[in-house]
Amino acid sequence: MVASQRDPRIHFPRQASYGVVLYRVSDDLTKLVAEVKPKEPINMRMVHGILETLREAEDELRWLVFGDDDTIFFVDNILTLLSEYDHTDYYYIGAPSEFVLSNYWYSFNQGFGGGGFILSYPLAKALVDDMDNCLRRYAKLKSSDAIVMSCIADIGVDLTPHQGIHQIDFRGDISGFLSAHSKAPLISLHHFDVVDSIFPTKDRYQSAHHLMEAANFDQSRILQQTICHNRKKNWSFSIAWGYTVHIYEKIMARSFIEVPIETFKTWLPHKSLPHYMFNTRKTSILPCEAPHVFFLDSIERISETNQILTVYSRAALRALPPCWVNHDGNSSADYVSRIEVISSVTKRIQEGRCECCDILDVENTAKVTFRECMIDEIIA
Repeated sequence: MVASQRDPRIHFPRQASYGVVLYRVSDDLTKLVAEVKPKEPINMRMVHGILETLREAEDELRWLVFGDDDTIFFVDNILTLLSEYDHTDYYYIGAPSEFVLSNYWYSFNQGFGGGGFILSYPLAKALVDDMDNCLRRYAKLKSSDAIVMSCIADIGVDLTPHQGIHQIDFRGDISGFLSAHSKAPLISLHHFDVVDSIFPTKDRYQSAHHLMEAANFDQSRILQQTICHNRKKNWSFSIAWGYTVHIYEKIMARSFIEVPIETFKTWLPHKSLPHYMFNTRKTSILPCEAPHVFFLDSIERISETNQILTVYSRAALRALPPCWVNHDGNSSADYVSRIEVISSVTKRIQEGRCECCDILDVENTAKVTFRECMIDEIIA
């Protein structure tokens, strides 16, 4: 699945219309397979596909993007990412797995093909020029991704990692991971056919389209985490734009909130720590640590003010006592059933610093507005 409006910078193969996938039968590698006796013949076919793709290319090709058919790609964000790099240089952009064992088994230095990897044209051309020799050298490797990485390393190029490319080597509920996404633009999400539906009231297919609806309004903010506090209530809000809002009944440090809640499980059984390539925090039943969770319900553009309104609805009551008792006798956020978030329609370019937000009202519907952080603003 691809999230993008039609963009003239995106190349579709000859005779292909937007949204239509053309299929090709891969080249016959019978003789080469018989010669080198690879560990897995399919791996050779997949790597050789880079040559076949380049052969189909038209003039002015700058980048080649590879990924699996069970991956969601955010094309507008890909274009933004690639605009930061010189397409005439040698680039191999991708990301390792989130699961430590996957990287241990294959490599910490490879771009996993499920999440997708990107090759600049000069690098792809150099790889293709040595393709048969490359396949002979690394026929015994156990994955196509490992072969690609090894052949590229022989050219003198290493992986340029990007935090927005996701292999999603998890099982179960990945909402805790998606709700604490890094500041990097979201590029891809793999394994959507394996993990649980990311919206509790929708199936996987409906969930993917619901997320895409938000992405088609503003890919620059999708899943970007914005945190602000309500001093009067002593609450903290964590907003993963276009997906979830969490309310904590306590002023929490941003360094705590930005650590993903481990709602998910390991890709395969793994008793030894660490499991993941990032820090996590366990789910909690402590009233001051367990958030109230709201999921995206609807999104619309407000033409009069040139803003976007996202609305989030409570998933379920938290079923815990309040974190603390204030002068009114209660600090519980149980009465909040809906959250409205206002953001600009202007695409956000800055990656070095997150946005800030203001909590305008906290009744049954809480109202939040996004803005750029002030120069000396502290989110604490």
